[in-house]
Amino acid sequence: MIPDSGFAQESKRIHVVAGVLRDSQGRVLIAQRPAGKHLAGLWEFPGGKCEDGELPIDALARELREELGVVVESARPLIAVPHAYPEQRILLDVWQVSSHSGIVLARENQKLAWAEVEDLARIEMPPADRPAVTALRLSDRYLITPPLPPEETDTVVRGIERACRKGVRLIQLRLPGWPSDRLARVARTARNLCRDYGAQLLLNGDWKLAAVLGLDGVHLPAAIAATLTQRPLPADRWVGVSCHDAGELAQAVRIGADFATLGPVFPTPSHEDAPTLGWEGFAELVEATTLPVYALGGMEIDDVDAAQVSGAQGIAAIRALWDV
Repeated sequence: MIPDSGFAQESKRIHVVAGVLRDSQGRVLIAQRPAGKHLAGLWEFPGGKCEDGELPIDALARELREELGVVVESARPLIAVPHAYPEQRILLDVWQVSSHSGIVLARENQKLAWAEVEDLARIEMPPADRPAVTALRLSDRYLITPPLPPEETDTVVRGIERACRKGVRLIQLRLPGWPSDRLARVARTARNLCRDYGAQLLLNGDWKLAAVLGLDGVHLPAAIAATLTQRPLPADRWVGVSCHDAGELAQAVRIGADFATLGPVFPTPSHEDAPTLGWEGFAELVEATTLPVYALGGMEIDDVDAAQVSGAQGIAAIRALWDV
């Protein structure tokens, strides 16, 4: 998170709501900021300021009706991003609009465009919008493979394929203690399998091996992330970080991570006595970060909605998403 400075440090934070609308092809609507305004020329998700005492969902419906002439029928929170510009501090509260009616029109003469989600990363957008772009590109379910022994290579591959068939699109290959040659072999097989299903595969810990194998990224334990001063992979690869508290989340932001897992939210069979956050503690920590965050620890597949209500990207899990 960028620290407050100058005028932004003294000013009241402005609550801004924005909506992600999709067309029949799955493309996302973006609007260009007009000349003469802050960040003129950049593209953003349409929306506007939340009035004092106005609920965010009501502000979203009002702004999209006024700007675009559409009626919001249903929406859910995507991510809330606190950000400090030199001129002002804002909380960008981004919502996914799952249903709306009416024809999209530029009622304020703003320039509009429909963009593919993957193209958003290459479009000039305000810094506060960037975490929302990342959130749109991420799945709501993040599978972590169980710590199976090297003799169970076939079980690992079979489990990943079944998860892909069930719609899991983000997978962390976490096989502690495996010899590097055997780990590389199963990672290549899993990589090819994931590509067949449009899923993305991250390797736990070893970003150098992930790069050599052409995997989609790395997931760093907190202890490794603590030793870094910048992200270990380029922007076209994912970098995730395991976090347990505010300090570790802050370090994930400092090194330029794309997302984090945070937990344990609830007890897990392997760590039944570990301190837990609960949804309230989880939500409090997520509210202060700019990263998309997965809820981890004691998650069930039915917890996706509860996690998102608490500010999460979705759930990360072993047991709940693994089926051999």
